[in-house]
Amino acid sequence: MTTCGYDLVMKTVNIAQLKSHLSQHLREVRGGRTLTVLDRNTPIARLTPIASNDNDDVVITPPTRRVPSLAHIKLPPPARIDVDVVDLLLHERRKR
Repeated sequence: MTTCGYDLVMKTVNIAQLKSHLSQHLREVRGGRTLTVLDRNTPIARLTPIASNDNDDVVITPPTRRVPSLAHIKLPPPARIDVDVVDLLLHERRKR
């Protein structure tokens, strides 16, 4: 869907379309087009190109510390259950 304004042509795109064609839409934004993202026909976001002189407000900061891998995360001990879960499930299903 395309919406026209005074001197502006703005394209709108639904979330599903944006997800399925993200690369294409980002190429359009890189080319200077503004996209309005809709969630059930309600505007929720606007994708606009970053002008070369606007790079001052975009700062990419590298991480300051190393993030631990999942192997270092302690898990809780396994639950000790005296009930056979499979028998309990079969019993529940037979009730239906």
